[in-house]
Amino acid sequence: MIKLEHVARTFKVGGELVHGLDDVSLDIKAGDYISIMGPSGSGKSTLLNAIGLLDKLDEGRYLLDGSDVTELSELEQARVRREKIGFVFQTFHLIPRLTAAENVALPLTLAGVDHDEREQRVNEALESLSLSNRGHHRPDQLSGGQRQRVAIARAVVTKPVVLLADEPTGNLDHASGIEVINILEDLNQRGITLLLVTHDIELGERAHRIIHMMDGKVLS
Repeated sequence: MIKLEHVARTFKVGGELVHGLDDVSLDIKAGDYISIMGPSGSGKSTLLNAIGLLDKLDEGRYLLDGSDVTELSELEQARVRREKIGFVFQTFHLIPRLTAAENVALPLTLAGVDHDEREQRVNEALESLSLSNRGHHRPDQLSGGQRQRVAIARAVVTKPVVLLADEPTGNLDHASGIEVINILEDLNQRGITLLLVTHDIELGERAHRIIHMMDGKVLS
């Protein structure tokens, strides 16, 4: 499903080179549920961004579904992201002036999906996350947990095979955080490969596998 072979990503910070990823190799199977843990600056988000094709690798090879995506053009990588990968972030990244339904529809609109199919898929996504009665509300009319559920609906409305969640409970209270994690785990049980970055040991230990990182390296 996801195979990283000796990948590296280096950043220049204040005249010094910082290894965001340092000779990382991973093999992730379809349907896996993996948490990525480590202190701030350990490379967790850099790894997630690399897998999500949001950040270009300096070295190594990345295979997704058996295809080498390392050297794809930006346009080709955007197509792969749109068709195969969903993202959930700590800060929701919802567009304030759009309703919940319009936010969920956005990736389908950008992909050129026709109106009728778009409307049907948005309604299904909102219903599956108990948001049918919130579709016409803007983000500032929703609670933090509801906003994150809208973000999850937007991430899965394109029917991705991989869901990348970067600290998805970081801005939520404990009860809302557990609700969000339960939703993500339910999606995993339906077949989506789930990669979760978290500082929360309790949440991290719920995954099937834990990747521990430090200084851009995978420790275990």
